[in-house]
Amino acid sequence: MSGESGQPQPGPSHAGLYLEHPERDQAGVPGGVIRRADSQRRRSWIQKVIEQITGSPRQCVTLSEVVPVTVLAVQRYLLEDEPRDTVPKPPLYCYDVTISDGVYQEKCYLDPSLNFLVYQNILKVGIEMRISRVSCLYNEKRLGQGILCIDKVHCGESLDVISVETPFRNRAHEEKPERPLRGGKSHYLALWNNEDPYGDIWKTNKQPEEFNFNNIKIISLSHLELTWNSRKNFPALLVRVLHKSKLRYYGKPNKKMIEPYQTYLEVADSSGMVSVILWNALCPEWYKSLRVGLVLLLQDYTVKKSYPLRIQPDPADPQMKLISTMEICLNLRDPPTNIVIIPEKQLKSEWKLPKLINRFITRSELDDMPEKSICDVIGLLSFVGRVQRSKKKENSEDFWSYRWIHITDGTSEQPFIVQLFSTSQPEVFENIYPMTYFVCTQLKVVRNNSQVPKLLYLTTTNESRALTTGHRGLPYTYDTKAKKIIQWIKTKTNLEAKNTVIGGYYPYPPVPETFSKYSRFIKAESLLTTISEVKKVIEDLQYREQKRIAIQGIITAIKYIPYKHSAGSAPAPEAFWNASRPSTSQAAGKEDHCHERGSKRSQDDRPMGSQHFQYTSKVLSLCAKRKILQGPSANPVPVPQPHSSAQMKGSKHNTPSQESSTAYTTGKSRRITNDRWESQLWQDKKFSLRDHLHYGHVDPESIPRKFILEHEKFLTQQFNSQPAKYIPPEGKPPKLDEFQSARSLGHFEVTILGLNHEIAIDVAFLPMYSPEDVQASQIDTFLTCMNFSCVYPPAAPLSGRLPDPKAVAGDIVKAAADLDRVHIIGILDICNLGNNKVEVCLQKIYTPE
Repeated sequence: MSGESGQPQPGPSHAGLYLEHPERDQAGVPGGVIRRADSQRRRSWIQKVIEQITGSPRQCVTLSEVVPVTVLAVQRYLLEDEPRDTVPKPPLYCYDVTISDGVYQEKCYLDPSLNFLVYQNILKVGIEMRISRVSCLYNEKRLGQGILCIDKVHCGESLDVISVETPFRNRAHEEKPERPLRGGKSHYLALWNNEDPYGDIWKTNKQPEEFNFNNIKIISLSHLELTWNSRKNFPALLVRVLHKSKLRYYGKPNKKMIEPYQTYLEVADSSGMVSVILWNALCPEWYKSLRVGLVLLLQDYTVKKSYPLRIQPDPADPQMKLISTMEICLNLRDPPTNIVIIPEKQLKSEWKLPKLINRFITRSELDDMPEKSICDVIGLLSFVGRVQRSKKKENSEDFWSYRWIHITDGTSEQPFIVQLFSTSQPEVFENIYPMTYFVCTQLKVVRNNSQVPKLLYLTTTNESRALTTGHRGLPYTYDTKAKKIIQWIKTKTNLEAKNTVIGGYYPYPPVPETFSKYSRFIKAESLLTTISEVKKVIEDLQYREQKRIAIQGIITAIKYIPYKHSAGSAPAPEAFWNASRPSTSQAAGKEDHCHERGSKRSQDDRPMGSQHFQYTSKVLSLCAKRKILQGPSANPVPVPQPHSSAQMKGSKHNTPSQESSTAYTTGKSRRITNDRWESQLWQDKKFSLRDHLHYGHVDPESIPRKFILEHEKFLTQQFNSQPAKYIPPEGKPPKLDEFQSARSLGHFEVTILGLNHEIAIDVAFLPMYSPEDVQASQIDTFLTCMNFSCVYPPAAPLSGRLPDPKAVAGDIVKAAADLDRVHIIGILDICNLGNNKVEVCLQKIYTPE
C-alpha cells in the first residue's frame, strides 16, 4: 500500500505550561478578535493554577480554589502509541479542552478516564465547568515543556452569555495550523466522525490554471492499462473527474502516519474510466478543491494492481469502458505528484474527453426502479431530520453520521426519502434546511415489496455528493429532467413553505408487519432484550446513537399527555431537571456532573444511570389501516408532517396532566377514562416491583418543528451535532420550546410490565393522528393503530370535519385496554440525546405468532 511514514514532528502547541512573561502584550491575536482592555485588571485563575502545579513537588494537585470556567472547544484526535506503552491497545481518541476564566484561555488535555463525558455530550462547548484536580504531563524530549491535564471536573449548565474575547495564556495555542497537545499528529479530527475534514489543514484554494501543453506527452488510459507493467516512467494523463468518494481515515495508534487519509476519484478519458487514489497529506492539500466535472492533468504518479475487494462504481455512460485491473496512486512525495486543474476553455475537441452525465430520476419513476440501482435526484427539501449516529462495528469507537431527509420534485405526492450519510461535505451536511434546492448523486435504491408497508427509500453510497442552492451553470443544470424540476421549484409558494418540517425523532425504516419478518434482519443472539437489560443498553449508547431492540411484556397502563404549544405554559427549567428518574432504584442526581480521573463510576456517576432522562417524540407519522381512517381518500399528501409530542416534564407519578372525562369500567376492574387506563394487574403489582424504569418523557429536541425561514440558522444548529468549537449566537437566540410542533396530538406514556412481574418500563407511543391531515373517528384495536408505519399522512377529508384530539386519545386508551394480560413483543427505538437525556419510543407491538 502506498503511504507516507516517518517520525512525526511535534507541533507548536507542544509548548507547555511556562511563559517568561505571562503579563504579555494583549494586542491583537490571529482571528481579528477584539481583546478586552481590562482583561489584566484581575488575576487569572488559570495562571494561579499553573503556578500551583509547577510549584508542587507532586505532579497532581487538588486545587484549593475552584472557580467556574467556560468551555470554548472540545477537539478530538488519535494518540499513537508512546514509548511507555507496552500493551497494544485499540484506537484511543483523546480530547483537548479549551477553557476560559474570563482573563485567559488555556488548552488542556482531558484525561482518557473522563472521555465518557464527551461520549455522552456532558462535557461540551458553552457550559460552565469547575476543575478541582489537575496534573502536569511533561514532554520528556524537550526542556521545560508540559501540558495541563484535567483529572477531575464538575460539568454544569450551558451559559446564555459567553465572552470569546480572552486571549490564550500560551501564544503557541493560537498558532496556525492548530495541533493537538500530545503525540505527533498534525491535525484534529471532526468531533463525531472520521469522514468529515476538520480544521485549518484542509485547503480550498486550488484553481484552474492555463497550461502549456508543448513538449508534454499524454498517454490514454487504455494504452496505460496494456503497458504499465513494463514501464518505469509514465506519461501524463489528461482526464475528467466523474466521481469523488468520501474520505477514509485509516489512522491507528501503532502507525506513525501524520495524515492517514485516503480518497478515490473515478476519472476518464475517451478510452475508459479508472480509479485514482489520493494518499495521506495529498488529501488535505487537494480534497476540497477537486470537484466532480473538473479536468485534471496528472504527472509523476504511480500505478499498481487494483484492490480486488473494492467495488468500482459503474460509468453513467454504458458505452464507456471500465478499467478495473489497475489503480493510479497519487502522493505528496515518493514521487511528488503534480496535479494541474485545466480550465474548460483550454480543452480541445480532438481530446474527446467525456461529458459529465447525470442519472436523474423523478419521484414518479422511483416506484419502478429495481433494488440497488443507482440514481441522482434533484428537488426541494421538505423535511430535514436531526443528525444521528450509528457504530461502524460493534464495540467500535468509530461512528457513521447520518440524517433522514425528504425531497419533493412535483411529479408525485410522495417525496424521496433519503438516508443522507455524511459525504465528507460538512459545509453541506450541517447547513441544509427545508425549502432548499437540493441535488444528491449516486444514491442507491433500497426496497422490499414483500414488507407491509412496502419499504422504499434511497441511501447514499461511497461516491455520493450533495449540492445545495448556488450552483448555477454546473453541468447538471442542463439536464432535461433537472430543468423541469428547477422550473417547478420556482413556482412554490410561501403557503407551501409553512408545511415544511425540521428536526425531531424520525423512526425510519418502518418495522415489518410480523415479528418473523423483523427477526430475519436481526442477529439471533440479540433478537430479544430483557427489560432488566434496557438500562445497560442505554448506558452503552453514545451521543445521538440510536438502537432498535425488542422486549417482551404486558401492557398494564397507558396515559395520554396532550401537546401544549405555549412558551409561557412550559414548566420552569427546574421542573425540567426534576422530571422522573430513569429508575426508582437509583438515587436522585443533580444536573451538574462531577467526575475524576481513575475513579470507578459508581451508580450515581453513570452518565446514563443516575440523572434525569427526557423522552422524545416521533417525527414519523404512523398511518393506520384503511379501516381506521374515516375519509373518502387514502392517498398521501405532498408534504410530510412528522408527529408532534407533548413536552412532558412533570413528576414520575402517574397523575393525569388534565382533568379527565367521566370514568367508566369494562371487564374486571379495568378503570378507563378518556386519558388513562390501568389494569388490575398493574394495581396489584406496581408497589412491589424490583425496579421501575421511567423513560416516557419528551425532550424539546425530539419534537419536529414547523420550519420558519427567519430562524433557519438557529433551527439548523439545534438539530445538528454538538459543535467542536463554541459559536456565538447572533443576537439573543430564541428557545426551542417557542417553535410550534409539526404535529398536534400529544404522546402516550405506556407502561410495560415484564413477564415475571418484577420490572416495569414506561415508554412513549406517538400515534398517527393530526387534525391537519387525518380524520380518525375510531380505532378498533391498539395493534391496528400501530400496524402501518409510514411518513405520509392520509389526505384530509373532503367534509372538512376534524375529530377532537381528546376523542382520538380516548379511543386509543380504550384500544390499549383490550390488550389486558396479553403477552406482547414491543419494538423500541432508543436514542441517546446527550447530557443524560434519552428517548425510548414504542414503535410497534407484536402478539406471539
